[in-house]
Amino acid sequence: MMAKSIDGEKGRLLRLVEERLLSRKTENEKKLPQETHIPYLPKDCISSILVRLPIESLQRSSFVCKPWYSIIKNPKFIDAHFQRSESVLIFLLPIWERSYSFSMASAPEQNPNTVLVESKLLPPNCIPTFSNLSLNSTKFSVQFLAIKNGKAEIGGYSLSCLGSIRATCNGLILLDNKVKTGGLVVMNPVTRKLIALPLGTLHRPYNESYGFALSDVTGEYKIVHLFRDDLGFVSCEILSLWEKVWKEVNGPSFGLFGWFGYAPISAIGALHWIPQVDRSDYIVSVEVHKELFHQIPLPRSCRTHDRIIEMAGALGFVIHQDINCIDIWMLKGLYGEVWTKYHSITVGSVIDMIPYFTLRIKGDIIFKRDEDGSLYAYDFQQQDLTKVEIVRNCMLTSSACLPHVNSLISWMDESSDMHE
Repeated sequence: MMAKSIDGEKGRLLRLVEERLLSRKTENEKKLPQETHIPYLPKDCISSILVRLPIESLQRSSFVCKPWYSIIKNPKFIDAHFQRSESVLIFLLPIWERSYSFSMASAPEQNPNTVLVESKLLPPNCIPTFSNLSLNSTKFSVQFLAIKNGKAEIGGYSLSCLGSIRATCNGLILLDNKVKTGGLVVMNPVTRKLIALPLGTLHRPYNESYGFALSDVTGEYKIVHLFRDDLGFVSCEILSLWEKVWKEVNGPSFGLFGWFGYAPISAIGALHWIPQVDRSDYIVSVEVHKELFHQIPLPRSCRTHDRIIEMAGALGFVIHQDINCIDIWMLKGLYGEVWTKYHSITVGSVIDMIPYFTLRIKGDIIFKRDEDGSLYAYDFQQQDLTKVEIVRNCMLTSSACLPHVNSLISWMDESSDMHE
């Protein structure tokens, strides 16, 4: 009996000790900060989330961790994000004129991290001077205008340059090279990656035109340079960014071009020019892949306020039918295709509305009124033309603004080292 009593007492003491230890453990756990358990997300799910971010957020997200960096720098992801990105207008703003172009309340602050494009073309540790840069040129800030929900807001890349933007393609821009060696520069203003191109044929700016396009066959970017000699003959040279060598090709027939005032439009695998300042009955096109020129008749004569624009991959011709009507024609291919009438805009007086470009995602056509430079957007679904509210007061000129897409696109092919 005595042994059983002793065993029972030991059992009670053991249970009491275990209960106290458990109670103390519970109290200590309550005092400690609670751990946050993040559920595992598959890589495809993370990619689907990241591809919906705006470009500025995407750039920051690439530095969160190595797996995110790997996803964001993947060429397939870059292309998927590009397909979801809306069009903007890229332009250069003379820095010395900022106080005149903006009100003091809306003037953008000077970013201390602003980079001069030309400085990236110089050897490391080389200080920009008069000897290696054309510093007597006007310095420009590279900016863009984004249109969303009826409002236009100006943004920047913290970039400045000395040369002009000659052409754009996807997320790349073609700039004058103002380093003393001259030539051209291809750059992505978002990533700040750039490449200097060799010097081509020198000519007066008003007697030449640059086009920038992507071959839908090979996937290579090409620069097309047209220039006219003193006899009126138009010659052509083309440079592939894969080969980086200018190549002479057969230019357009004599007499087709009257002037080079209109920037070429890239669509349906070709670059297209309106060759006359007024009453042009045709456009001049060059196939990007075959590098052959074509003369394509227009459905109606092109007048001063009429333009060709890219529309969802097709070539659009926007023509003023009368004071209250604008007709839109579409051409979907170079071979066997004909112009078809797509839509008519009949909303008030549209006589001085110049078509600028189309929004890639929403599909609206953006017009600029010739009288005061204000912007208007035409919604095809609502069939409504509304004025775009410019959040920051900045006068835009047609010669200084080009359609652009903020993206991580590179000029290299997918087999190249994307971090070269």
